[in-house]
Amino acid sequence: MLQADSQKGSGLTAGLLLGPATLFVAITLLVPTAILFRYSLNAFVPGQFMVDALTLENYVKFFSDSYYTNVLLRTVRVATICTLVCFIFGFPLAYVLARTQSRFKNIFIILVVLPLFVGNAVRAAGWMASLGNKGFFNQMMMSLGLIDKPIEIMYTETAVLIGIVAVNLPYMVLTLQSVIEGISPMIEEAAFSLGANPMKMAKRVLLPLALPGLLAGGILTFILAMNAYATPVLLGGPKFQMMGPLVYGQFAQQNNWPFGGAISFVLMSATIILMLSANHLVQRRYLVVPAKP
Repeated sequence: MLQADSQKGSGLTAGLLLGPATLFVAITLLVPTAILFRYSLNAFVPGQFMVDALTLENYVKFFSDSYYTNVLLRTVRVATICTLVCFIFGFPLAYVLARTQSRFKNIFIILVVLPLFVGNAVRAAGWMASLGNKGFFNQMMMSLGLIDKPIEIMYTETAVLIGIVAVNLPYMVLTLQSVIEGISPMIEEAAFSLGANPMKMAKRVLLPLALPGLLAGGILTFILAMNAYATPVLLGGPKFQMMGPLVYGQFAQQNNWPFGGAISFVLMSATIILMLSANHLVQRRYLVVPAKP
């Protein structure tokens, strides 16, 4: 009886603690999202802004026009490449940070976090100065005699990839570093004692154990890349469209709120579906399901 009362009291306490956060999320996220979805079903009439309706015309327009579907595919491609590059670059750095015993470890972590104190637009402007025809990269390559004329990097997909990876890399590193720190080094030593080389140990032991951090970091970087705005606009230019700038253009420039709402929900749905699919595939590949007795 006392145990049941204790469990009931714990559940009530947990409910009271979760209540304010749940209410805040419902008010600030779910309600505006529901309103935006309702707008996406309205009709757009030039000169009348928005006409109440219940139509899928905006969604049909998006998927029937190759321009918009190509923008969606480009966004998915850029986000996927950025997530993979962040993992390839971030995993070794996260491992070193997690395993180092240096007294400067906190300084190293601060150096990883430091770029997050600078806005995306400011960092994109810095990349513009570095990747331009007269920027640092081209001037250095020409001074070393490696190229005769500047390489066109600005306003290309390559420039956008560089900018988004630079923005998202700290999130991947910090997420993986915190998870790897929780993995005992004795497990790695046991793998080495059984004859595993560093690559096999990382693939068969470290990577499966670090899977929660990989999934969390991958989801975070993928979402940020899918919804990037400042970096594609500044580094990609007007001809390189991604979903974030496309949504902004419909709301702020075209004043077409119904179509902008439809694009927003296509972006959100694509992000959620791709994340869930990747999460399922990774867990199926690396997580061992115990056999039934």
